[in-house]
Formats: sequence, C-alpha cells, structure tokens
Amino acid sequence: MTLTELKYIVAVARERHFGRAAGACFVSQPTLSVAVKKLEDELGVTLFERSAGDVSVTPIGERIVSEAQRVLEQVQTIKQLAEQGKDPLSGPLRLGAIYTISPYLLPFLIPRLRAAAPQMQLLLEENYTARLAEMLKQGDIDVAILSEPFRESGLATQAIYDEPFVVATPKGHPWEKLKAIDAAQLEEENVLLLSPGNCFRDQVLQTCPELNREALPAGSSLQRTLQGSSLTTIRHMVAGGIGVTVLPVTSVTPADAQLLAIRPFKGEAPTRRVVLAWRRNFPRREAIEAVRQAVLGSELPGVAMLHDAKVD
Repeated sequence: MTLTELKYIVAVARERHFGRAAGACFVSQPTLSVAVKKLEDELGVTLFERSAGDVSVTPIGERIVSEAQRVLEQVQTIKQLAEQGKDPLSGPLRLGAIYTISPYLLPFLIPRLRAAAPQMQLLLEENYTARLAEMLKQGDIDVAILSEPFRESGLATQAIYDEPFVVATPKGHPWEKLKAIDAAQLEEENVLLLSPGNCFRDQVLQTCPELNREALPAGSSLQRTLQGSSLTTIRHMVAGGIGVTVLPVTSVTPADAQLLAIRPFKGEAPTRRVVLAWRRNFPRREAIEAVRQAVLGSELPGVAMLHDAKVD
C-alpha cells in the first residue's frame, strides 16, 4: 500500500469515474486502474463497483476511502510542519498571557510582531499563571508571558521587563495632595485586591503583608470582602470612592486621570518582573525570539526593558 494508491482511490471516489480521476491525478487511466486493482487485491476487498459509464463505492470502500482521506490530510500536515521547520516564522504560534498583562501589552506587541513575522499567525490565550503553565507543558500553547516568581521543570524562561506599581485613589482623596505614597500607608486604607488566583494579588500582598486578609480582625476593613475579578473592575470601584488600590503601571491609561489620582510609591517602588516561558524542547526558537524582540521594541510606558537578560 502506497500513498499514491490512497490518492488514486480518493480521486475515484470523488469523481465516480476512472478517466476523470486519472486526469485529476495527472496519470493515464490504465496506470490508475492497475494501481486501484492492486490495492483491492492487497486488501482482499472490492472498493468500487464498475459498470458501463458508472462507478460506485462499496460500503467497505466508503470506510476505507474515508480513512485514506485522513491519511492524506495527515501527510499534508507533516509537510506543513516540515515547512515551518525550514521557516520558524511561518505558521501559527500559540501565545498565552496572564490577565494583568494581556490587555496592556498585546496592543503594543501584536503590530510589531505582525511586521516582523507576517506569516506567523498569533493564536491568543488569556488565563491564570497556573493554567498557562499546564497548557505549556501539555503543548496546548507554545509560549507564555507571565510574571515572576515562576519556575517549572521542563520550561525555560527569559526576563523581558520590570514593571513598577503605582497607587490609585479616587479623585478628591487626601492622598491626592501627596507626591508619593509610602507602602506602610496602605494599612490605613481599604485596599481593593484582585480575587485569589491572580499572581498580581500575591505581589501586592508581598508589598504590604499587613493587607493579608487572614491577618485582619473581623470587621476591621472593607478589604476583607471587596475584591475584583479584573483590574478594570477594581478601578471602577476605586473611582466610586470605596477604597484605594495598587496597579501595574502599564494598566494606567489617560482616561484614568478623569476618575483616579495616580501616585508613585515613595522610595524604591515595588515591581514585578515579566518573563517569557516556553518548553525547553520547543523547536521554533526563532519564533520565541521574535516575540521577545516585539516586546522589547514596544513602547510600554514606565517599564524597564531587559535587553540582555539570559535564558534560565
């Protein structure tokens, strides 16, 4: 059994005519007929019922032709993969990003990546860090944009930028008069946090451990119950006067100035390090580098790009 023979029987089943099938395969009719008969003899079944001017597919022939079509499609997939191997910047790339990075980085990254690798389709996945790590390991995505700390066996990482945090208060809040906010001052306020599962929540709690809900006595702060599923929701809650929050600087937009007062931290600002992560055996290393360069070339406000970071 050969791929050529499978191609011939698929053509006959489609055309319902040996002559037209031979023409579609660019061979003579006798050549095609001999090959089809050879395959039938090898399998010990009749694939086609022949009559004057008409060809029909037998029931077993229908099933075999269907499988043959699948085999030919898989062969085409293998060829496409091989082509992608010759040009790592062609074909789809599945990119994941955490919720607190994706909406702020991707508008900068996508145009630059499209310009650098126009043949590389970008398939996007937005999720939590833990879920993206599993998807990387299972091969459901190829590369992810996450924040440290992040260490998983079998996955390589490379830092791309450091992002400082800022404090957001409602307009008219007393802190609006201050030039900068001391982290210790957050203990005095109702600080709105993302819901558990978001790594940015954990990073804020590291900045000010006293905000940990378990450390607060019952009823001492609205922060025990007020959480948001997204940074956008939290900003709206802060604008409504419920409390203050901590934001990554890339999430701050010009529109926020109408509703919020944004202030830096006093002294050395808390930051998060953003990294790329991928499987160590992922063959398209050039595609990873294209994503990295697109990030490094993005004009993200307020971040420090890490051009010389090494692969861990």
